[in-house]
Amino acid sequence: MDKFLLHYFSLTLLLLLPASLFALDTPTGKIEDDSSLRISLTDSWFHETPGRVLNKKAEYHTLKGGGRIQVRVEASKDEFMIVLARELQGSNSYPGWAQGSWVLTRSRSDGAPTRIRIFPRSDPYVYIQFRPFSLDKCQMDVVLYDGYIVRSLPLPISFERLYTLPVEEALASAGDKFPRKYFEADPDMYRDQRAFVSAVRARLPSLDFRDDGAIDSRGDYVFINTLESQISRIEKGQPPEGLNCSGFAKWVVDGILKPLTGELLPIPPLKEPFGNRGDSFTEPWERARDPFFGLDWCRNLASRAGAVLRSPAFAALEEIEVRRWPFSQVMTRSPDGNRIVSYPGFLENAGFGIEGLHPLLYTLAIDEPNRIYLAAVNTETGDPTTARNPRGLPRLRQYFHIAVLVPYFNEYGNFQVTVFESAAETSFTGETAFTGFKSRYPGHFVNLSRVPVDGKFEP
Repeated sequence: MDKFLLHYFSLTLLLLLPASLFALDTPTGKIEDDSSLRISLTDSWFHETPGRVLNKKAEYHTLKGGGRIQVRVEASKDEFMIVLARELQGSNSYPGWAQGSWVLTRSRSDGAPTRIRIFPRSDPYVYIQFRPFSLDKCQMDVVLYDGYIVRSLPLPISFERLYTLPVEEALASAGDKFPRKYFEADPDMYRDQRAFVSAVRARLPSLDFRDDGAIDSRGDYVFINTLESQISRIEKGQPPEGLNCSGFAKWVVDGILKPLTGELLPIPPLKEPFGNRGDSFTEPWERARDPFFGLDWCRNLASRAGAVLRSPAFAALEEIEVRRWPFSQVMTRSPDGNRIVSYPGFLENAGFGIEGLHPLLYTLAIDEPNRIYLAAVNTETGDPTTARNPRGLPRLRQYFHIAVLVPYFNEYGNFQVTVFESAAETSFTGETAFTGFKSRYPGHFVNLSRVPVDGKFEP
């Protein structure tokens, strides 16, 4: 999203307003049509010279069905946008991304239109965009959290026709290429994830972090590497008992399975190789650097969960590992500006690039409700660089961290990703490496293993 759009459509208002203010969004096909209002604004706002539009004051209009809209102008150095901002569900606030909002962006130099954005959900990172293409055609993009589910789809409609065309007619022209399902999540389908998140949160205060720590099948705190009791080895600055990222992931899966099996998983089988990974080059290094530990651990946990909660068929690698993605381009953000880049999706022995993880989790929440994901974070690492080894070879892909990711929609229909890792809850999108999972691992990859949830949790 452009810098001035991102500023104006920031999540600040969303975070400040109490959740009780939010009502559920309506299905996209039932959003109140505002084309009559847009017809009345065409000459005075959409075609008017930039100088006159920039001097306009905000106007308020009420649609026939009672919906309220604020019409205003916002500007950056090179562009300005005409915002038909819907009221955010009785809040007397008009953030510009409330469901049904419609935004036309024009050039400040000559007034030429550059794009129209429509927000089918009350979410600033979920929108449909139209761009000029030719005299009688436009192009459509569908963007979910910076992932382009649809990119540059030609439509047989002139761009200026969109000024007055009902939104549903524009979307109908895309036929089945418009992925409507990604805009109509049913919050009731995510009760199990919400219950799971609440249950884990309630237990976190009782947990501590300890390097290499886990709980074995007897319920004792041990070290993963040696299976030695943690109590037998007191270390300065360490709690007497605790979990590391791997042990915490096991604690989570144990809590899901124990109500059904009455048992905790043993540790040794979780360290066994699972599925295809590595090659003849990496094999000699497995004992020295154990590069696939995090991958094997996640796969074994997910496989056991799939077998218990579904059936033995769901223990197979093709069932537990996420390998599909519905987008081929993503927007990357940096202080130097935003860029749309190709996204290769799933890579063997790596997983998914972190830059596409947010839209991937959004689409997984829609396509695969009632699942959480064990994320094995990895990157290429090598020996320290020296004069004799300036490239730090050999470089191996190392799976060095595990997190539990829970993508879901809350009871008000808002998309969220809860992150649990190393006996704590962290943030997915925090701006710093300390506060945000995504920010912590730029350029890294994440392999995702599915774990079903059914609302029961007994760690």
